[in-house]
Amino acid sequence: MAAVQTDAASAAPRPSRGARRLPVMLVSVVLVGAFLAGAWAAWFFTVDDAFISFRYSANLAAGHGPVWNLHSPPVEGFTNFAWVVWGALGSVLGIALPLFTKVTSLVLGLATLAMLIREGHRRGGMPGLLVAAGAYVVFLPTYFHLTSGLETAAFAAVLLRVVVLGLRTVEGTRVRAWEPPALLVLLGMIRPEGALAALPVVLWWLVRQHGKAQWAWTGAAAVLGTGYFVWRWQFYGQLLPNTFYVKFGNLAHGLIWTKHTTLLLLPLLLLTLSLLLRRTTRAAGALLVLTVAVTYVTYAVSGPTMDYVDRFADHAVPVLCLASGIAVGTLGSRVLGSILGAVAVGWSAWAGATAPDLPAIVNYGPDLQRAHVAIGQGLAQSDVPPAARTLAVTDAGAIPYFSGWEAIDYLGLNDRAIAHGANPTDVVVQARPTVIVVTAGEPTPTAGRYGFDLARGTAGYVKVDAVLMREGYWQVVYALPQYANTVSTHVRAAVEQAASANDPGQPQDTISRWLDRLRRQLPL
Repeated sequence: MAAVQTDAASAAPRPSRGARRLPVMLVSVVLVGAFLAGAWAAWFFTVDDAFISFRYSANLAAGHGPVWNLHSPPVEGFTNFAWVVWGALGSVLGIALPLFTKVTSLVLGLATLAMLIREGHRRGGMPGLLVAAGAYVVFLPTYFHLTSGLETAAFAAVLLRVVVLGLRTVEGTRVRAWEPPALLVLLGMIRPEGALAALPVVLWWLVRQHGKAQWAWTGAAAVLGTGYFVWRWQFYGQLLPNTFYVKFGNLAHGLIWTKHTTLLLLPLLLLTLSLLLRRTTRAAGALLVLTVAVTYVTYAVSGPTMDYVDRFADHAVPVLCLASGIAVGTLGSRVLGSILGAVAVGWSAWAGATAPDLPAIVNYGPDLQRAHVAIGQGLAQSDVPPAARTLAVTDAGAIPYFSGWEAIDYLGLNDRAIAHGANPTDVVVQARPTVIVVTAGEPTPTAGRYGFDLARGTAGYVKVDAVLMREGYWQVVYALPQYANTVSTHVRAAVEQAASANDPGQPQDTISRWLDRLRRQLPL
């Protein structure tokens, strides 16, 4: 009887390859749909910092080189060289840089999701796929980093690809000899710390796989990377990007960032660490843990000050998602794996949706349009002679970009003297720009910020407008008396026009305001 049952079982038709793929395809379609919906919901968002890179890209495309001002010594006020060069291509093509970079990041985000689906399923079955891709898709900050205009999504996508190659090396699969060195250089040019993030995988690959081709490609990458470093040192005159001198080394902020990031990603971190506890996953786990550690160590010691909705943590979030998918999929206990996977995905959804600065960020796009963009456009239209088109700002993004004026960034990100300790007020007073824009908490400020002496710095200027971005955040515009009328007329006209087109009324940092805007945009 048993023999008959065995023969019957062996004779039973097995599911076709297409049938086995159907659940994966259906889940993938749902995930991609949710991902595209999230990107649509955040599409309006462009962070002010992105316009710093856009300004360098536009100047590069115009043949002036990657410079902040056309008539001043070069300063490297960005940390994303490859992104600036890529943006220059968009500028040459005549595509608006916010749109060009958003579309680029959307494509890279979809590539990241595809890698998580494929590798999660390959290494952890359906549970691995659901956790790896699911935790990524439900993490709300992902979408604001896709649409911000910055390089965050590019960094995360390239780092995830590096990790995938590392996992293939661990399992003994050969990888193309050119790819790890090329990705090392690319990641280092997207952001300087990217070279450190890719290093564990590249070193492991060099040790485990041997051949003349890989050493030739590695040597070529070393020459290219060294050549780039020497060029930028000679061009900009300093070892590190200017922003490093302003922001690096704040250990107190770094400790706060580390504690917050640990809580934010706790289940993903613990699942990744759990790979070290089992012999079968120990080698892969060691590579994943080391990659995440060296990626985050830069931010732990620098205390990033412009870390809106966990931008810097997002660099390694896809890696943690994949590691968690592998951990859940290889546990051996379907029940335990399901519970831990549900916790990881649920935590990611909850942590992203409750980010403290999320209400400000979801409304940031219209607010930026009403204030910074409008001020920049108003200045561009003002009847000020070319030689007098100079301004000083702290929010050195959309205002300088849209105005096209020569600009002093008295926060210091795009000013070498201030970054190295010069007094911002002294720099502004000596330059005496036509317009000074002061960031303040009220429309009539009584004190400056970031070391700027308001009374001394604006002595002899006329206050021409105070523009509300969001509650407690104003841009107050001062102009020299001879240009006050034209600046006031054009800035106010631009602000009024932008106000009527971008959430008219009192701007409030609420999630409901964002949801109301999305409902108005639905094609009903």
